[in-house]
Amino acid sequence: MVTILSGALIVLSSLALGVGGLAITYRFVPVSLLQAHYSATGAIYAALYVMFGISLGFSLFLVWQQYEAARQTVEAEADAVQRLYWLADRYPDPERSRVQDLAVSYARVEVEDEWPLMSRGRVSLHAEQVAQQLAEAVRDLDPKTDFQNALYTDALGRLDVLRENRALRLTEVREGIPSVVWVVMVAGAVITVGFTYLFAMRSFKLHAVATGALTIIVVLLLFTVGVLNHAFDGDVRVGPGAFELALKEMGQ
Repeated sequence: MVTILSGALIVLSSLALGVGGLAITYRFVPVSLLQAHYSATGAIYAALYVMFGISLGFSLFLVWQQYEAARQTVEAEADAVQRLYWLADRYPDPERSRVQDLAVSYARVEVEDEWPLMSRGRVSLHAEQVAQQLAEAVRDLDPKTDFQNALYTDALGRLDVLRENRALRLTEVREGIPSVVWVVMVAGAVITVGFTYLFAMRSFKLHAVATGALTIIVVLLLFTVGVLNHAFDGDVRVGPGAFELALKEMGQ
């Protein structure tokens, strides 16, 4: 809801600025002057909006890829925790209980501790400690049979998957589009919308509708890039659902 309200406010403010700038142009620049240079202005604008469209489209594609990669990373990490829980079930106590208890603890600390911190760009030291304890418990398993030995090899592989995806997730918490790219996109948006002022129409209302429509779509695309820029922050984010499902599967 906060994202929707903030998005609506940004769109309305940008629309007011865009149409207001057009009104000022009509007030102080003669329409005949703009029409006299229509051909040259059109050629420049064609190149301008193509370059801006490519850069904006690439940025949107990039943040969407990062968002999907973050979601898949969380799912793979939660699945690895769940698999370690069930692989340990074939071992006797106390080895089994230690691995299973730590697997449950790790999933729970992710949901209750680390996810709220990630929304603020931070990570949980407690979660890292539990992850290390779980890794030690898995490595301390002592297979007695060929079947347990196969399970142990599988558990080590799952442990690698857990550690790798956790590292990727923590990296993605801090990643985002560089500031210089934001400067280019925002400047491109302002220039692209502002350039429409140079195409004079006989009807100001019609010109205002066209400029307003372009302003809305450009701002919405920029807003979408901003919302998806950080996969673990905001209303539209990758949640801990995979870990919550893992806890249910582990009987918690």
